[in-house]
Amino acid sequence: MVDKTELILICLVAVALLAIVARKIRIPYPILLTIGGVVLALVPGLPAIHLDPQLVFNLFLPPLLYPAAVYTSWRDFRANLRSILPLAIVLVLLTMTPLLLSRSVSQWPP
Repeated sequence: MVDKTELILICLVAVALLAIVARKIRIPYPILLTIGGVVLALVPGLPAIHLDPQLVFNLFLPPLLYPAAVYTSWRDFRANLRSILPLAIVLVLLTMTPLLLSRSVSQWPP
């Protein structure tokens, strides 16, 4: 049986390999990582991975976000800001609204 630490290391190696493959075949790496996550979730007999959210924020997220931030074209970002800002605001509001409504209905936590 695979230990939890070994499983996390296998996942990190899989993320690195998928990012390299995505660069080679010239598709955005989040698409390939999503496909890899779905395939990993469908592997029979693989134990469920329950990770501490702090571990995800400290270990998995920075290597994914840093290259995107470094290689962002600020000229293109500024040129597309008119379409980025409304989408960001609307999507945040669409995410917050159901959470707010579910919290107000359940009154949890008191």
